[in-house]
Amino acid sequence: MLGVLGVVYGDIGTSPLYAFKASLSYFRDRAVTQVEVLGILSLIFWSLILIVTVKYVLLVMRADNKGEGGILALMALAQRVAVGPRVRHFLGLVGIAGACLFFGDGVITPAISVLSAVEGLEVSAPALQQYVLPISALVIVVLFAVQWRGTGSVGRVFGPVMTVWFVGIGLLGAAEIARHPFVLLAVSPSYAVALCAHYGVLAFLVLGSVVLAVTGAEALYADMGHFGAPAIRIVWLAVVLPSLVLNYFGQGALMISDPSAAANPFYLLAPDWLRLPFVVLATVATVIASQAVISGAYSMTRQALQLGLLPRMAIRHTSSREEGQIYVPQVNTLLAIGVLVLVGVFRTSDNLASAYGIAVTGTFLCTGVLAMVVFRRQYHWSRAAAISVFGALFLMDLVFFASNSLKVIEGGWVPLILGLALMALMTSWKQGRDLLFARWKQDSLPLASFLARLPQSRTVRVPGLAVFLTGNPDYVPAALLHNLKHNKVLHERVLFVTVTNLDEPEAGAANRTSVEEMAPGIYRVTLRYGFSESPNIPRALEDLRERGVPFDPMQASYFLGREVIVPAMVPRMPLWRLWLFLVLARNATPATEFFRIPSDRVVELGVRIAI
Repeated sequence: MLGVLGVVYGDIGTSPLYAFKASLSYFRDRAVTQVEVLGILSLIFWSLILIVTVKYVLLVMRADNKGEGGILALMALAQRVAVGPRVRHFLGLVGIAGACLFFGDGVITPAISVLSAVEGLEVSAPALQQYVLPISALVIVVLFAVQWRGTGSVGRVFGPVMTVWFVGIGLLGAAEIARHPFVLLAVSPSYAVALCAHYGVLAFLVLGSVVLAVTGAEALYADMGHFGAPAIRIVWLAVVLPSLVLNYFGQGALMISDPSAAANPFYLLAPDWLRLPFVVLATVATVIASQAVISGAYSMTRQALQLGLLPRMAIRHTSSREEGQIYVPQVNTLLAIGVLVLVGVFRTSDNLASAYGIAVTGTFLCTGVLAMVVFRRQYHWSRAAAISVFGALFLMDLVFFASNSLKVIEGGWVPLILGLALMALMTSWKQGRDLLFARWKQDSLPLASFLARLPQSRTVRVPGLAVFLTGNPDYVPAALLHNLKHNKVLHERVLFVTVTNLDEPEAGAANRTSVEEMAPGIYRVTLRYGFSESPNIPRALEDLRERGVPFDPMQASYFLGREVIVPAMVPRMPLWRLWLFLVLARNATPATEFFRIPSDRVVELGVRIAI
């Protein structure tokens, strides 16, 4: 449960730094009264109850893909139970869109969290106001610079620090509530309704900032595979939800008694002597929140790679014991650049709040659509039950999304552009690989025909073991045909190895490998990996010895076909997509590194393919 506090709830746990303050900013031109304060508190409270508690904790977390969560895992689950190719294609697009918005969230969260924490210096030490941006940039640089070390060692202190954080913010809020207990009336939804009825359009705009209180809800589902649903549920209901509610209501009580506290109600809750230590604690807490989102981006990237949505990237494991602790250098660099650019452009957490909401609410919408399909098809909910429950939640998410969409000019364009760009990359890569595979299949020789003619071909068999990687086990790899054409020999023992990516988190040791002897000394091997695993071909092939297949890693030579992709005379995909695909293909991590094949045992043969 300490681990859950440290990793899962870092994002939503630091929302009190900016959510209530951003919501109040809409009323800065008029006197803030109990009507506005209690109305905002009521909206925040019921958002926490309906979106986080009901939607995610009680419903969506039931839809696990063999224990794994996250929107791509949910997409794979929904596609598996969907009826018809068109529906599966639509669900795939929904999942990709949600994943792309999640990456946008991964850029915005470190920026707004660190900025909002360091801005506490303006309250505790006004003379240091000019250093807010440099300190924020320094914290971000250090945060991304140490990612290569992994979260294992740092993770040991995450839980205790966040425990102190939640206890601290809860006590500060409770102390202020004790002085003004009438603020607890905001638990009634009537105050939210009254605010909306009185202010109309302005209240609709306020919803765009209220949703900041539920940022990080997706992390509950995404990290379910690491900690399990029971621990996440217990910690939310017993610790996190009470602490957040107490702090928000404490900020509201302070605002009613002292309207000037609107400058920064979170830090002004603390007594003078405690503000500077709380700035330090908040900065550490936001770093932890950022770390959780960054780690989530790494995991999402690996899932996208295994599902064929992104080109191969270098994935480094930072722990010999925990498979989930990984580091993706390319993603880390891009995230660091994006976060620093956002800090430099927007400069304050209030300005960034406009960019934050669209990424969060967009992901909520995508998750809701996929969850409705899963509950209807896999859990056999009636159509009326699925539509009424998830339809109501979808409408609520849609209202929040619509409110944030009005902020496109102010900053909402950031996650939209990031999401559209990533979606274009993913769909172009998938379409290009499908065309490439179809063209390769068209030009390839069926394996059965090759083996039937092999005894009469008088091909010279030389000592040794040759491993040929192939995407389709029913066809002869192009590398083998080129080897025969140029070297005119075939090894005594040949392995045709196909790596299959499953729509499940893990393949399991029993289901990892299957082997079939096609001809004397020639074997067809299939290696299966889930979307939460990283392939390691040499290690998997060593297990063949238990199946009676002689495999000596020091005698094996790996033959790979290096694809040289060129545009066809009549391209079968739009030119802009083709250009993107070619750029991605040229910058993809080599298969030797991705599959962890020793480079000194690799023979590469060029293959020219036009699409």
